[in-house]
Amino acid sequence: YQQYVYSMGKWIYKIRPDDVWFATSDIGWIVGHSYNVYGPLISGCTTVLFEGTPDYPRKDMIWDVIERNKVTALWISPTGVRGLMKLGVEEARKHDLSSVERVFCAGEVLNPAAWEWLQKGVFEDKIPVIDHMWQTETSGPVIGNPYGLGLYPIKPGSSSLAVPGVQVDIVDEKTGKSCEPGEKGIFVIKKPFPGLTPTLWGEPERYKNDYWEKIDTLKGMYCSGDGAYRDEDGYIWFVGRADEVIKISAHRIGTIEIENALISHPAVAESGVSGVPDELKGEVACAFVVLKTGFEPSDELKKELIQHVRKVMGPIVVIRDIQFVKMLPKTRSGKIMRRVMKKLWTGEDLGDLSTIEDGASVEEIKDAVEKMKV
Repeated sequence: YQQYVYSMGKWIYKIRPDDVWFATSDIGWIVGHSYNVYGPLISGCTTVLFEGTPDYPRKDMIWDVIERNKVTALWISPTGVRGLMKLGVEEARKHDLSSVERVFCAGEVLNPAAWEWLQKGVFEDKIPVIDHMWQTETSGPVIGNPYGLGLYPIKPGSSSLAVPGVQVDIVDEKTGKSCEPGEKGIFVIKKPFPGLTPTLWGEPERYKNDYWEKIDTLKGMYCSGDGAYRDEDGYIWFVGRADEVIKISAHRIGTIEIENALISHPAVAESGVSGVPDELKGEVACAFVVLKTGFEPSDELKKELIQHVRKVMGPIVVIRDIQFVKMLPKTRSGKIMRRVMKKLWTGEDLGDLSTIEDGASVEEIKDAVEKMKV
């Protein structure tokens, strides 16, 4: 674990002793372990720990922390970026952010519109904003853009390529064979590596069954549970959890792809999309949207957003309805809980909600679902 955290700290993040490193993660999550505490300490740099929220008591708390401490590297979740977007770019412009050399995002896909806001709106293209991907089980990055070794061209919406020493693939879950470029499949890791958890505490059989033998065709490969595809240049694009991919009239569409389209509209700060059953098409999408400050919910805006998605993605994407909400159900680490949205629609038991950030978000989505069913 220590070896992997240190190596990725050097290769992906280029952490060095004179850095002032600011990872905004909760210290109880894996990012908090690996890159609030151990990574910076092993590398000998300063690490900034912030307790509080980015909008209280002022809307510029994060930018103020950066300026006062002359932060050189910022690590933030896409949910955090979208939250800052909602507060407005003018909050960032109150501060001198010239000390920042690079920004890293992970936790979910960094939507292209959120990337552009941070890359161009906040940092004016002076530094790179870099998306990457990892899981709790991997201890550190597995897909990324190696800032410490030399950057690849950045493609907004893609986490880039496999990091050194990690063998990955996108495979067809029915055959176990590698997918062609542009073909969606399951993201797998082909061999263990130093950062990968070797077991689950007290449950070695569950570890083997859930990760290495979950699907017969994927036995011997670590199954991440994420849906993804690879482009012609080998870049990997994540489209959501594999069980969240929506099948509309035989077309496989990732929830994140639809969310990206919605967030590209100037009125939208955040969106959460779930597939729901449909007698004619098998499944269609329902969307929950958080608006930016200055925009008000209306039937006209709802129609405009539906047309916007059709324009961006084509007519194959069928949205049953859009409901405007004040917040989305998320874990405390910032991941949108799409399974909760879907289960509220189907009436299934919601399962474990112990990691939810704000229980009130569930009630709001529940009310929105009831409106959709009318």
